[in-house]
Amino acid sequence: MKDRHYFSFLILALGIGLFWLITASKCSDNQATSFDYNISDKTLAISNYERYCASCHGLNMERFSGDDREALFNTPMADMIAVIRDGDIESGMPAFGQSLSEQEIADVSAYILTDIKAASESHDYRPELAEIHETEKLNFKVDTVASGLEIPWGMTWLPNGDLLVAERSGELFRFRNGTFIGLIEGLPTIYVHGQGGLMDIRLHPDYENNGWIYLAYSTYGPEGSSEGGNTAIMRARLQDNTLVDKQELFKGTPDTRSGVHYGCRMVFGNDGYLYFSIGDRGRMDNAQDLTNHAGKIHRITEDGQIPADNPFVNTPGAMASIYSYGHRNPQGLVKHPETGVLWSHEHGPRGGDEINIVEKGLNYGWPEISYGINYNGTIITNDTVKAGMEQPVLQWTPSIAPCGMTFVTGELFKAWENSILTGSLSFRYLVRNEVQNNEVVHQEILLREIGRVRNVETGPDGYVYVAVENPGVILRLIPVE
Repeated sequence: MKDRHYFSFLILALGIGLFWLITASKCSDNQATSFDYNISDKTLAISNYERYCASCHGLNMERFSGDDREALFNTPMADMIAVIRDGDIESGMPAFGQSLSEQEIADVSAYILTDIKAASESHDYRPELAEIHETEKLNFKVDTVASGLEIPWGMTWLPNGDLLVAERSGELFRFRNGTFIGLIEGLPTIYVHGQGGLMDIRLHPDYENNGWIYLAYSTYGPEGSSEGGNTAIMRARLQDNTLVDKQELFKGTPDTRSGVHYGCRMVFGNDGYLYFSIGDRGRMDNAQDLTNHAGKIHRITEDGQIPADNPFVNTPGAMASIYSYGHRNPQGLVKHPETGVLWSHEHGPRGGDEINIVEKGLNYGWPEISYGINYNGTIITNDTVKAGMEQPVLQWTPSIAPCGMTFVTGELFKAWENSILTGSLSFRYLVRNEVQNNEVVHQEILLREIGRVRNVETGPDGYVYVAVENPGVILRLIPVE
């Protein structure tokens, strides 16, 4: 059997799919099932689990923790079979009923509820870190600057050095010198659902004079609507530990109960405008449709207005905030520290994760062109190239499930200058992408098995900070001789 790392790449959108199971198990009649846990072909069950499930759930279901983990392993067999077979639109769990036989689905379900359950009880989800990490161009040590988190999604620093960490569950933490000093109150109403919740956080470039903090989060549709929600952007000021002067600047459409592909990363460009990403919200056709916000990168002014030179301002029916389109689910968005050019990365389906240079008005192809296939093995498109659609700077097949992105800059990491650091949710590592002339010419894997990397940032002190989930911590990379 191949090394386990090569199996854990193949599914991206399963990251929250079994949430449905956890909820369903609480109200199911356990006596209504009569399945036994005998596995007819364990070798095939292991192979199918690693092929279709492990990249997002983990080889030992490490995607789940605490009460969710306990509920998962107490899921009735019938419910486990049903969600694997039929999928669930709200959680984004795809259906495998046409890809796997009933017996194969039953065997995978039994494998989860027996072998994986047993293995998870003794599995070390974050091996002890080496004292010194040796890499191709420099060595570094790692220390922990924040802990007690679950899924830390966004992070930024106040001028006094305090670290703000946005937790996807809808909480905003404040740390000072590695010590938790309080929760930020006064957050907007957040639709915590699937991959949605409180996501990115950014300071205005002139924060010291105007005090504006920008938040990206998922929120509900109009009051009384049953259509779920979508990504929103707001700004506010911080008074002590409370947000005040709150202004919603943007609310994406369409609203949907789908729990996947919210985006959302933000960056201020050199032009002073705010750029941010929204995923296709689980519907591929959204990305090519200019009449909605999904599957796009957007550009607005600091107070939420539409720049007069946005590319689709004068296109009938188009959303005027759109800057580029044809994106699947961008969870990385940064600007080059020297040129100011925007770079992004996005999740592909099964294969075809991408790094792109983002330019005004361009079409990045999803789903008309893609290097990936559907999770169940069927073909999305036979085309990887099409006129009028951009090619990625780099594509990852197998998928690494990229999340978080930063250009390395400054004297501390001079040896990594002009490299992009990207987190991997699937492979549980950090990857350094060395860039020359707008091409990735080399990649180096760092911190293997560190955990599902949710974000990576270069702090104001010049150190690299890495956010890892379940258990959630913020780590700092410190170069050493």
